Amino acid sequence: MSYKLSINGRTHVVDVEGDTPLLWVLRDVVGLTGTKFGCGMALCGACTVHLDGNPTRSCSTAVESVGRAAISTIEAVIRTQVGRRIQAAWLAQDVPQCGYCQSGQIMSACALLRQVPKPSAADIDAAMSGNLCRCGTYPRIRSAIALAAAGGSARS
Repeated sequence: MSYKLSINGRTHVVDVEGDTPLLWVLRDVVGLTGTKFGCGMALCGACTVHLDGNPTRSCSTAVESVGRAAISTIEAVIRTQVGRRIQAAWLAQDVPQCGYCQSGQIMSACALLRQVPKPSAADIDAAMSGNLCRCGTYPRIRSAIALAAAGGSARS
């Protein structure tokens, strides 16, 4: 079946089965490989994208359920002020270690700062609780989000 998707501000028409996970449409059909496969059960957050600005696990979201929602992936995060601040803070805090989970972490962090521009430590922990990092960079992730919320990107 054919689906018309708005991805990162561009329209894409894809011919896939309706139950195809959005993750595979993004990666294999559209060619946007920044979104990662982690667990396939919406438990780790590596596949996080935004649907109409809300963080969504693309591995468990059927393409037929997307409808007219605007899809944003890690490839477009730099286009927003919040995304630029998050990316700068991520670099300033040396967040990535292996880097595999980082696209999902960044997408969740951007959604948090759009919804709660000045989050508390508890807000950060709650928003990021569904994103797993095998390398354990959680303290640096929290620091980077706090730095981005403060409007900074200074190296610590």
